[in-house]
Amino acid sequence: MRRPTEPAAPAQHAAWLAGRLPEVERVRPGLWSIPVPLPNTPLRYVLVYALELPGGVALIDAGWDTEEAYTALTAGLKTAGYDVADVRAVVVTHMHPDHYGLAGRVREDSGAWIGLHPADARLLRGRYDDPGDLSERELGLLLRSGVPEETARELAGASTAIRKLVSAGAPDRLIEHGAKLDLPGWDLTAIWTPGHSPGHLCFAGDGLLFSGDHVLAKITPMVAFHPQSAPNPLADYLDALRAVGRLDVEEVLPAHEYRFPDLLGRVEYVISHHHDRLAEIERVVAAEPGLTCWQIATRLTWSRPWESIGGFQLRAANNETLAHLIYLQAKGRLREENYLYYR
Repeated sequence: MRRPTEPAAPAQHAAWLAGRLPEVERVRPGLWSIPVPLPNTPLRYVLVYALELPGGVALIDAGWDTEEAYTALTAGLKTAGYDVADVRAVVVTHMHPDHYGLAGRVREDSGAWIGLHPADARLLRGRYDDPGDLSERELGLLLRSGVPEETARELAGASTAIRKLVSAGAPDRLIEHGAKLDLPGWDLTAIWTPGHSPGHLCFAGDGLLFSGDHVLAKITPMVAFHPQSAPNPLADYLDALRAVGRLDVEEVLPAHEYRFPDLLGRVEYVISHHHDRLAEIERVVAAEPGLTCWQIATRLTWSRPWESIGGFQLRAANNETLAHLIYLQAKGRLREENYLYYR
């Protein structure tokens, strides 16, 4: 199995290893990487890409809506020779707050258009503007997964606080799979890569892949089943990974960590990781048939001890496990009865 080669951005890589914010960087003529901080998160920052246009600049992603993030974004634009008023477009890979959050504020300050895939655009109102019974639906999912009621009630609202990190508003343009981006001087094509979110997009062209959270250099993105997910998000994600793995790409520009050159190597590694996880789940179920999703999650190998996982990450662990169980059930490798799993 191939592993990724050396990072394409030694300075970014060094900053990541040192746990500090990388510098604003000119990736190539007309293209800038601007790190926008995400304090108190394991990801630490999102990499916003600024693409120079005739008479302005376009952004790929934007960061979340805090004063610290906005200050970092505007300072990064200044380093590149631009002001926020020069932004003509904000092309967003997906709807999560660290990508979509600042888009609305940038639009207010510049008149830029915002682009997003329709599958994510349909979910914005129900996630951020008027969540309605979303927490209750999440609670029902957790209870059916076997999460103890007190814990389930705590976890059901674990992501409520992030809603304030999004400057709400619908996108101006819907970007479909295969669309050419309306960015003069750039030949970028949108590639629909669902899994991490239903409408996740990557953008490919000129030997580059702007990969959002779909493919990252070191970590694997969360692929979870939840009330707003597709019916089988892991199947969608693996299919989308294989699709981008066939691209002829010189350099991958992800939204976190650092740039890297070996797209196919990383894709193969991530696919292998998920197949290992599926096999681990099958072993757990074979040893103890009739476990709930939650019980299975407690028996799996995580990056840190289960006892040290809390809050949203604990909910994510359950829902990621559920996504893998749904995949196995769809393949006929497991069966379930009221979220109790059997071989």
